[in-house]
Amino acid sequence: MGHQHYNGVKTAALFGVMWAVLLGIGWVIGGGTPRFLWIFTAIGLVTTAYSYWNSDKIAIRSMQARPVSELEQPVMYRVVRELSTTARQPMPRLYVSPTMAPNAFATGRNPQNAAVCCTEGILSLLDERELRGVLGHELMHVYNRDILTSSVAAAIAGVITSVAQFAMFFGGGSDRDRGGNPLAGLLLVFLAPLAATMIQLAISRTREYDADEDGATLTGDPLALASALRKLEQGTQARPLPQDQKLVDVSHLMIANPFSGAGAAKLFSTHPPMAERIARLEAMAGTQGGITRY
Repeated sequence: MGHQHYNGVKTAALFGVMWAVLLGIGWVIGGGTPRFLWIFTAIGLVTTAYSYWNSDKIAIRSMQARPVSELEQPVMYRVVRELSTTARQPMPRLYVSPTMAPNAFATGRNPQNAAVCCTEGILSLLDERELRGVLGHELMHVYNRDILTSSVAAAIAGVITSVAQFAMFFGGGSDRDRGGNPLAGLLLVFLAPLAATMIQLAISRTREYDADEDGATLTGDPLALASALRKLEQGTQARPLPQDQKLVDVSHLMIANPFSGAGAAKLFSTHPPMAERIARLEAMAGTQGGITRY
């Protein structure tokens, strides 16, 4: 699927910057050779592999979701089956989370091991057309392998933070040994984790734009998703999830930011502004002549 906003290129570029930051900090504290970089990288790869392989179980458990049958959720089953068939992908497992905070997410390492979860809140808030738009968005996260993308981004950011903490507590006196500027090394140690976090968030926001666009293409109805996002913006603010660490860890998977926040908190959001997402979908509908398949 073609991306009007070149989101794939943006993601690749952001990963390039993140790797440059990682190599830069490793070079500085390693005295010109990344002495400890490989150790932290190996640790990051192991933890990432575990999280990626078990991403569906972790997210489902965090939201206390339960599997539902077609008899319990006929609309959800019908819509997901139709969209999966259209995309020529296997039917994912379906779950419902017992919370009235309106949200939805999809997870799983590949389409064969995918799970889609809706909260009770979103099922009562949206009509079928809007729910179809949301489910199209979530399925595209799986088809685009966004779970892998976010896992790798989190791993690199984690390695950068670990290396910086190691340098801060155990020295990294390489600058002194080389007669360099210790202040520059100190700034890098403090600023590199912040830069890594900001890049990780930018990657997450870029993947949301991608899922919006590809999901709207899958359903053929960009305005349905735009309408759903309007309702979700109000619904999540009225019923935010608590800032529990388990929920924070999986919040990037959800279609809408599940926490209340304003001002500086928006800078560190894993989700792009709703107004921008809605504007892009409306523009997308305009280029299609306002014709939908639903």
